[in-house]
Amino acid sequence: MRGAEGGLGRLELPSPPGGREKNGERMTTQEAVRVRRHIPAEKKYAILEELRQCTGNKSEILRREGLYTADVQRYEAIARKGAIHALELSRPGRRGSQEVSVAEHELVKNDLARKDKALSEMAVEFTILKKKVNGE
Repeated sequence: MRGAEGGLGRLELPSPPGGREKNGERMTTQEAVRVRRHIPAEKKYAILEELRQCTGNKSEILRREGLYTADVQRYEAIARKGAIHALELSRPGRRGSQEVSVAEHELVKNDLARKDKALSEMAVEFTILKKKVNGE
C-alpha cells in the first residue's frame, strides 16, 4: 500500500475474531507465545494418574495444568518405555550379592562360631545321656 508520501506504508491486518487479548488490551506476539516451563517428573506422573482415574471431562484437568493432549500422549509414551525398561531389568531368580562391611561380617562370623560351639556341646551331652538311658 502506498502512503500519503508515495512510499510503502505499513500494512495492518484486522485482528481475528476473539483475537489474542489480555485484560482488554491487545497482546504482543511475544506475550501470546506459550511459555515453556519445567514440570517435575513426579508432577507429570501425578497428572497421568489423575487423567487415568478421571471419568468426566479430561479437558478441565489439561486446562488447569496448562497442557495439551500431545503433551499427555508424550508423557504416556515415556512412562510406558520406562516401565518396559524396568520390567526388562527385573529378572526372576536369586538376587546379586550384597556388599557387607568388614565389621558386620566379623560380627556374624563370631556369632556363628559361638552357636556352632554350643551345638557341638549339646550333641556331646545328648550322646552321653543316650548311653546312660540305653545302659551302655
